[in-house]
Amino acid sequence: MARSRFVGDAGLTVRMTTVMFLLGALFVAFVVGLATVVGFQSPGLGVVIGLAGIGVAIYQWANSDKVAMRAMRAREVTPEQAPELHGMIDRLCALADMPKPRVGVADTPVPNAFATGRSPQRSVVCVTTGILGMLTAEELEGVLAHELSHVAHRDVLVMTVASSAGIAAGMLGQGARFGAFGFFGGGRRDNNGGLPVWLVVLLFSLAVYAVSFILLRLLSRYRELAADRAGAYLTMRPDALASALQKITGGINQIPQRDLRQVGAASALCIAPAVAGVSLRTLTSTHPSLEQRLEQLARIRAELSRPAA
Repeated sequence: MARSRFVGDAGLTVRMTTVMFLLGALFVAFVVGLATVVGFQSPGLGVVIGLAGIGVAIYQWANSDKVAMRAMRAREVTPEQAPELHGMIDRLCALADMPKPRVGVADTPVPNAFATGRSPQRSVVCVTTGILGMLTAEELEGVLAHELSHVAHRDVLVMTVASSAGIAAGMLGQGARFGAFGFFGGGRRDNNGGLPVWLVVLLFSLAVYAVSFILLRLLSRYRELAADRAGAYLTMRPDALASALQKITGGINQIPQRDLRQVGAASALCIAPAVAGVSLRTLTSTHPSLEQRLEQLARIRAELSRPAA
């Protein structure tokens, strides 16, 4: 975990290490296993799978900030273009004793914010125009402290790299589903009358995607609670963050589905999921429930209000 004045979280560190280890082992097994199975009938395709797996991981690591900004249709802004936003982030970074990230704004009515980047020096904190027009200065400061804690804790990097296994599995699963492996001879059965290679690839991809899906959501829910805690303790205003979360969630429920879909690709990185109402998507959400977050912030507020011994 990065050194800063944000409160540390041993539970987050343990979870990040465990998820990285398990998904790293899963990713290696996935690439090697598929390259081996497919390579029996199509050696060239086996090599392609291995190289593609490595390429996905490297690309995700090197371009995480660009990918997220592009998904949110965001642009980087200068202090001259957004002086109040930069000034607020300047104060919070000085308070947290951490490098200042780049600052971005996404032109969308969906009220939200996110942080991404492979290191504190290559990170970006982005807010939407919808959230800028909705929150007070104190509420926005609480949201920005939440996002900056993600950068300081480096959990954004872990989420980005850890998602590589699931992304690779999804890509190969789609290829198998639409018969891409049949082009390389994958439709034939092996000499022992086994399953066609395309079906093996599809089943293997689904299994890897399911495991990565569960692990990433368990980590993501905890990291959001950890960021709420760290941001609230830094600003000493858990009530402001609680108010902001209520406004953001209420605002998202009023946004048309068409606009929500535009930011859906980066929803896991945002302070609140871009999902309106209650559905199966909320049950498998990357975020804890609003009630759980508000209860934690209420406990922090009570703790901070308690007279010192």
